[in-house]
Amino acid sequence: MLQSIYLIRHAKATGQEPNAELTDDGLRQAERLAEKLAVHSIAYIVSSPWKRALQTAAPLARAASQHLHTDERLQERVLSTRHLENWMEVLERTYTDENFAEEGGESSRIATARGMEVLEECWSRPEQSAAVITHGNILSLLLRHYQRSFGYEEWRLLTNPDVYVLERQRGDQGQPTIRRIWTD
Repeated sequence: MLQSIYLIRHAKATGQEPNAELTDDGLRQAERLAEKLAVHSIAYIVSSPWKRALQTAAPLARAASQHLHTDERLQERVLSTRHLENWMEVLERTYTDENFAEEGGESSRIATARGMEVLEECWSRPEQSAAVITHGNILSLLLRHYQRSFGYEEWRLLTNPDVYVLERQRGDQGQPTIRRIWTD
């Protein structure tokens, strides 16, 4: 029996802070996302507690008639507690040096570990399919865990929203297959 985890990046938002909301376009994208994913019989939904992720997840939860769970381990990684003019360069470095962290920031290794805890819990759940709604950097790190070639350039190509599906046979502890299924 095939088990699937849909990794979803939130729709277009007004900003990067935890309380940033979806734009009007982002709200429409979230509805379209729910419509497209409704055919996949998603039985478990877990989201970052940040507002833009919750707003993206809510239409899917309604369409799937499922409870929306939240998990702080899915919130976006903080690169630093201080303002970084060169934040793109810092982010790029975190893909080549997974232990690197700026002041007050979180390394790729630590951010990946917390996200993978959530995915491992999803793999062990009884449902056949789950949706995980998160943010671009965490999404890219989770994909990188399974596909080492996924790095900074691939992160830059992610869209809002974006959806990848991880699939494997139930009980199989091996590498899942990975497919991008969002095409809008």
